[in-house]
Amino acid sequence: MKLRRDVFQAIADPTRRSIIALVALQTMTPTAIAEHFDSSRQTISKHIQILTECELLEQEQKGREIYYQLNPKGMKEVADFIEPYRKMWDDRFNKLEALMKKQQSRK
Repeated sequence: MKLRRDVFQAIADPTRRSIIALVALQTMTPTAIAEHFDSSRQTISKHIQILTECELLEQEQKGREIYYQLNPKGMKEVADFIEPYRKMWDDRFNKLEALMKKQQSRK
């Protein structure tokens, strides 16, 4: 049985969240990713490894280069966890907005 790292621990790190944001826009090599950070290439490679183990990133070999891209299916676990809270806050803000409009109409 292959153990998988916890996706929530992975996205808790700001550098890994930044890497996710970068590769969400385009596929990138580890070198291209590392150029966006002050950390060593080795440190960024470790972050990439963790994100890959969590299935948040996918890798594809093209010739001698490895390219990383966002794995939307990997992000589904995060989205599924957040969704009930998003709905709850949307409902609360809608009620607050309705209450504020009601108060303004009374003036």
